[in-house]
Formats: sequence, C-alpha cells, structure tokens
Amino acid sequence: MNWDVLEGKWDQVKGKLKSKWAKLTDDDWNQIAGKKDQLVGKLQERYGQKKEEVEKEVDEYIRNL
Repeated sequence: MNWDVLEGKWDQVKGKLKSKWAKLTDDDWNQIAGKKDQLVGKLQERYGQKKEEVEKEVDEYIRNL
C-alpha cells in the first residue's frame, strides 16, 4: 500500500497502525490523519528513535499491509 491509498483509507488502516504503535494516543492518531511526516514525528517523540529508523520501519510496515 502506498501513502496516497493509505490517506484515502485512513479510518480503515488506523486500527492496524494503532495495534503496531500502541504508545500513540487517540488524539495523536487524529492529528496524524494519514500524513506520513506527522506519523514519523509522533513515533520519534513517543519511542525515542532516530527519524531514519522510524521512516524505514513505517515504510516497511505500510508496504506489507
């Protein structure tokens, strides 16, 4: 799945992402609203990882959906 498709199906995909990254709150998910840069930023903030690591992990996970 690519990000254009993901944004269009955000409400459907959000549940799968929530189970993967449980440290994010419902408010975080509403704020992200399908935007990759927002997701990466929130994951960096909550999990304390480097941006490159987070982007790689997110891209791999989305690709496998």
